[in-house]
Amino acid sequence: MADPETSWERETLEKLAFAALKEQRRARYWGIFFKILTFAYVTFLIVMAFELRGDGDISIDGKHTALVEMEGVIDAKGESSAEKVTTALQSAFKDKGTQGVILRINSPGGSPVQSGIINDEVGRLRGLYPNTPLYVVVEDICASGGYFVAVSADKIYVNKASLVGSIGVLMDGFGFTGGMEKLGVERRLLTAGENKGFMDPFSPVDPKQKEYALAMLGDIHQQFIDVVKKGRGKRLKDNPDLFSGLIWTGQKAVELGLADGFGSVESVARDVIKAESIVDYTQKSNPVERIAKRFGAAAARSFAEFTLRESIRLR
Repeated sequence: MADPETSWERETLEKLAFAALKEQRRARYWGIFFKILTFAYVTFLIVMAFELRGDGDISIDGKHTALVEMEGVIDAKGESSAEKVTTALQSAFKDKGTQGVILRINSPGGSPVQSGIINDEVGRLRGLYPNTPLYVVVEDICASGGYFVAVSADKIYVNKASLVGSIGVLMDGFGFTGGMEKLGVERRLLTAGENKGFMDPFSPVDPKQKEYALAMLGDIHQQFIDVVKKGRGKRLKDNPDLFSGLIWTGQKAVELGLADGFGSVESVARDVIKAESIVDYTQKSNPVERIAKRFGAAAARSFAEFTLRESIRLR
């Protein structure tokens, strides 16, 4: 039979040992947590420093080439919205050190309205600053609305493999009437105004509405054509497919007069503008937003899992 006094001492020692072990685990977990927090804070400061420093050794006070980027779909809420692009262009033109402006485009197109606003603003700025040239440099693609903007420049430079053109307008959608019939679904659409349900995808195509839509697209297409002809002038070659919506390689675009030559941002800054120093005026999301997008849900999920694990083990 075990000695009660010895048994009590053993139980006390075991409790103390488990308590000490639990405290060590708690200290270790919180130590890891604060290390992660410190690392995230230091990373944030480093990113902020680089964001604020921008192009580093390039001085905005001296003579330079101003760069504005138009990347992705042209959309009112996107990175290539008219508001962001025109604001960047205004800053670039206003700077007294700017010897020339390069608008680097890598866009498949987008909103004709947003594209039109940018095109108009480029024309206004070129009138205000006649001695400051603006060149477009195309990277992978400059199509549709992207090209609508590009023709406002003094010259367009491309890569031989760039995709350029797509001078056309489209309106797409789906029709579900056949599927609804097979499923036995009846469409009940009530409108005040005979055309309020214009091109409704759940109703049969109305010939009059289709005709109206085609006419509307034709009007916008003609606006596009007029802008291209105004911007490119006599440089355009006579080709029946020029405004058909086809897309061309950069090499073919030069042959057709849709572009002027081959070049990159660096080569145009160095050889055409004669100002090798490049300052980026692109309006970007603020550093906090960019960091949030980079780390995003993954970081939040990791933090949540860590916190949940700690709360369970510390109970």
